[in-house]
Amino acid sequence: MGTEGTYDSQRERGGQGAGDAGARWLGHPHGNDPGAAGVPRPASPPPPMPPMPPRAPAAVFDVRHWLRTHRADAEPGLWRYGHRPRTVAETDAVPTRALVVGALVSLACGIFAWAVWRTDYIAVQRLPLKLFTPSDWWRGEPGQSARTAGAVYNSLFAALLIYFCGRLGNWPALYRRLVMDRPQPARALAAALTGLLVVWIVLGTSLLPFFYAILHGLVPVSVVRGAPEMGVAIYVVIGAVLLWPFARTGGWSQLSRKPGPATPLPATGPESGEDPADWPRLRAAGQLGAADRLAAEVAGRRMNDVDCVRIGHAWSRVEGGALSPGVFVDGVMKQGAAACPHPSGDRDLPVRTATHDLLTAQVRVGAYAEHPRNPPARRGAGAALDPAVLGTSLLAVGPHGSDRTRRLVRPVAESLSLQALTGNAAVVVVSGEGAELGPENSYDVVVRIGDADSVYDLDLYAGITDPDEAAMLLAEAFTGDLPDVDSRRAAVTLGQLIGPFDAARGRFPSLPELRELLDGGREALDVLRGDLHPEQHRSYLREVDARERQLGTSGDLSGVLADRIAFLDRPAFSTFFDTRGRSRPFSLRALEHPVRVRIVLPERSHPEASRILTRLIFAQFISSVAARRDASVFAALVLDDAASALTTDAVRSVQRLRQLNAGAVLAVRSLDDVGPHLHTALLGAVGCLMTFPGITTWEGKRVAEAWGKEWVETREVAQHTVFADQPFTRAMHALRKLVTGKDVTRDAVTVRQVERERWSGSELAYGVPAGHAVLSLTTVHGEHAPPLLVRLDG
Repeated sequence: MGTEGTYDSQRERGGQGAGDAGARWLGHPHGNDPGAAGVPRPASPPPPMPPMPPRAPAAVFDVRHWLRTHRADAEPGLWRYGHRPRTVAETDAVPTRALVVGALVSLACGIFAWAVWRTDYIAVQRLPLKLFTPSDWWRGEPGQSARTAGAVYNSLFAALLIYFCGRLGNWPALYRRLVMDRPQPARALAAALTGLLVVWIVLGTSLLPFFYAILHGLVPVSVVRGAPEMGVAIYVVIGAVLLWPFARTGGWSQLSRKPGPATPLPATGPESGEDPADWPRLRAAGQLGAADRLAAEVAGRRMNDVDCVRIGHAWSRVEGGALSPGVFVDGVMKQGAAACPHPSGDRDLPVRTATHDLLTAQVRVGAYAEHPRNPPARRGAGAALDPAVLGTSLLAVGPHGSDRTRRLVRPVAESLSLQALTGNAAVVVVSGEGAELGPENSYDVVVRIGDADSVYDLDLYAGITDPDEAAMLLAEAFTGDLPDVDSRRAAVTLGQLIGPFDAARGRFPSLPELRELLDGGREALDVLRGDLHPEQHRSYLREVDARERQLGTSGDLSGVLADRIAFLDRPAFSTFFDTRGRSRPFSLRALEHPVRVRIVLPERSHPEASRILTRLIFAQFISSVAARRDASVFAALVLDDAASALTTDAVRSVQRLRQLNAGAVLAVRSLDDVGPHLHTALLGAVGCLMTFPGITTWEGKRVAEAWGKEWVETREVAQHTVFADQPFTRAMHALRKLVTGKDVTRDAVTVRQVERERWSGSELAYGVPAGHAVLSLTTVHGEHAPPLLVRLDG
C-alpha cells in the first residue's frame, strides 16, 4: 500500500507496496553472499493486516472541539489538554466541609436572632419605626398602614440579618462550590433546587415578611381584593424575580439553546486566533483546495485524532522539503482523511484503554492527589507522560502486577503505538507471555520467541555488518550479568571467530555454529582455517591462531560463552535466530521507520534464555538508535521486566538515549533484582523515576536519596507551665486544673527553615496508598518536576 512518501525522506512519492515496506523494515541478511541478497518469505503467506476497527474513531468524540480545545503551556508531567491553572484563591480555598459547617453555624445564629426579633423581646427594637411614622398609627389596634410599615421595617432587619449571616458564614463561596463549579446539567439542576427553596420560603411560608411588604407596599389592598387574578400575577412576578439570579448563575440559557458548532477556544499558540479545524497552515501556504477538503472531512466527522496528527506531520515534512507538495495535495484530494497512510494502513488502534492527546503526544496516567506533599497548584490536575520526558528514560519500581503493567506500561505502549501511526514514533515492546499489553493486531510486527507459529524471527545481529560490533552485542547479552567475566574480553573472543567465519562463508555464524566453534576445540578451528584464503585473509588467520593459543588457558572464555549459548541452542529455538536466509527476521535497524513491534519472550519455559534475550534486545536497541541516519522519529523501548537487561554497559548507555531522540521505559520488580553496584548509577542515569506501593524500606531509602532534600518551614510548639503570683490568679488556675486535670500552660511557637527529605524511605514503603504512585520527571531540555503522589487511572 502506498505511503504517500510520508516515511521515506529519500522518496518524493508513494506507491510502495506492502512487501517492499516489509523488506525495508525487516533489515537485510549479513555478508555479501549473492545467494542471500533477499530475505525469502515463508512458504505460507503472512497473515493479512488487521481490519479497521468496527467503530469509526471520529464518532467517539467531536474532532472539531478536540482541535479547538486549549492546551496550556504547563510544567512537565501536567496534562495540558484543557488544563486551567489554579488561581491563588483556589489553591488556598477553604475545604467544603468547613464551608458547610460555617454556613450551618451562621444560619443557626440567624434563626435565633430572627426568633428573638419576632417575639419583640427587645423593648426598644421598634423605637426607630415609631420615630419615623405618625404616632396615631400606633394608638389602639394598628391599622393597615401600621401593619404595612411594620412589615417593611421587619423586612429591612431581615435583609440586614441575611447579609450579615451570609458574610459570616461565607454563603457565596459555598454556593459557588456546590452549584456554580459543577458541570452542566448538574449546575442548572442545583441552581433550580436552590431557587425553588428560596421561592418557597418567601412565598409559601410566613417565616419572612418580604412578600407581605412588597404586596401591600406597592399594590393597594382594594385592587388585590377586587381582582384575584392580580394576586396570582404578583405571585408569578415575585417568583420570577427571585428565580432570575439562580437562572443566570445556573446557566439555564445554555440548556435551552439548541446545540450548535462549538465555540472556538484559545488555540495552543500564544497569539493565534485562527480555527485549527480549518487547517490554517495549508491556507497560509496557498493550498486552499486541500484545506477545504480536510475541513470538510473534519466537519463530516470522517476524521479522527490520528488522521489529524498524521496529515499535519506529513505537511511538516512538506515544509521541510522531504516531501513534494504535489504528492501531498494529490493524496489529500483523492483520499481525504485517509491520506498519507501508515504503511500498515491502520488509522487507529483496535482498543484504547487510556486517555490520549496526540496533538501534545501525551498520555494521561492519573491525577495528582490531594496530598500535603503535593503543591496546591498541582492537586487535582492530570498527570501525563510524553516523549519529552520519556526521552530521559523512565524507571518504574514496584511489584509485578496489574498496577504497574495495566496503569503504566500498557498506557505508554499504547500512546507510542498511536504516535507511530502518526509517523512520529517507533516502539518496541518486550514482555513475557500473558502480559496484557494490547491485542497483537495493535502491532505491525509480533515476534513470539519459541513459538513455531510465529511469522517473524528475531535478527540475532540486528542487521550489523561489522563483526566487532556484532561480537560486542553478543558478549553483552551472554556475559553482561556475570560479575566475574569481563564483557570486553568476551567480545574479543567472539570477534576472533565471527570475523573469520564471515570472511569464509559470507555471513555471520548461527548459534549452533558459534557454539561449535567455541566448544569444538582445535578441530573446529582447523576447519575454519581451511576455509580462509592464505593471501586474502591473513588478518583473519591471525585471529584464528590467537584464538587457538588461548584455548585451555586460565583466561579462556570459550567454555563460559558456549555454556551461555547453550541456553538459546535448544530445540524450541531451532527455527529462530537463523542467519542463512531461511526465515523472516525482524531487525531493530527498522527503528528509522514508525514501526510498532511486540516481542514475546518464553519467561515461563525458558527463564534464563529470556534474560539473555532481554539483554540482547536492549543492546541492539542502543546500537540501532545510534546508527540511525534519520533520527526524526522518536524511538522507544518498553521493557515490562528490565532487571536482567540492566548491566554496567547498559546503564552507562541509558544517558546517551536522550541525545539520540530515543528513550526507554524500564520496569523492575525490585532494586534488589539489579546488582547493588549499579543502584547509584541507575538512579542517576534515568531522568524519570516512579515507585509503586509494595517496595521495601531499604529500596525506598535509595530512592529517597536520589530525590534529595528540600527546604521546608517547620513550626515547633513548646508548652510552658504558667506560675501565677496573685492569689486570685492562683485560685483560677487551681480551679481550671481541677476541671481539666492539666496545668495551665502557654504555647511558645518557633518557626524555622529546615532541610528535609522530599519522601522518606518509610513513607515510600508504607505511606503510598493502593492505586497510587510517586512520580518524578525530567525533560530532555532539563526541566524538572519534583516527586509527587499520583492517583493512577484504572
